Amino acid sequence: MPGSVKTMGVITVVALVTVTGYSTVLGSNGWLWFGWVVLGLVTLGMVVSRGSG
Repeated sequence: MPGSVKTMGVITVVALVTVTGYSTVLGSNGWLWFGWVVLGLVTLGMVVSRGSG
């Protein structure tokens, strides 16, 4: 796995943990979850594009 894809994967996981913690402590925020979904889709797109290349 190339470095940039691995870095995006780590950032996505850290963002998930952060958003989950924020939602648990302060209540859910739809924009945070939307942002995390977008980040996850970008990461998934990078993984797929590296795998097909």
